[in-house]
Amino acid sequence: MRPENHVALTPRMEDAVHELKRLITARFPQAVFVVEEGCDPEGIYLVTTVDIADTDEVMDVIGDRLVELQVTEGLPVYVTPLRPIERVIAQLREREAATPPAPLPLT
Repeated sequence: MRPENHVALTPRMEDAVHELKRLITARFPQAVFVVEEGCDPEGIYLVTTVDIADTDEVMDVIGDRLVELQVTEGLPVYVTPLRPIERVIAQLREREAATPPAPLPLT
């Protein structure tokens, strides 16, 4: 996990980040968050680590609201959902250990 750096947020951005955290933790109570400044594009990034198979589930929870915050309210806020590194490593090891499928016959 990344070390938490204090990022100065405007009151409106702070409200938006807290709202996104609430939406995510309502569905994924085990979620862990880090708030970072980013530059591509410039803005505030809410890096969310959740131990689930498909991180798209996080975006399903907050996608509509995130677009409203970005487009309607003009806030440069972004969410980056990640899986814990331990889960990623375990899945890579499983893939390496798996028997490759038999090749198709050439006819």
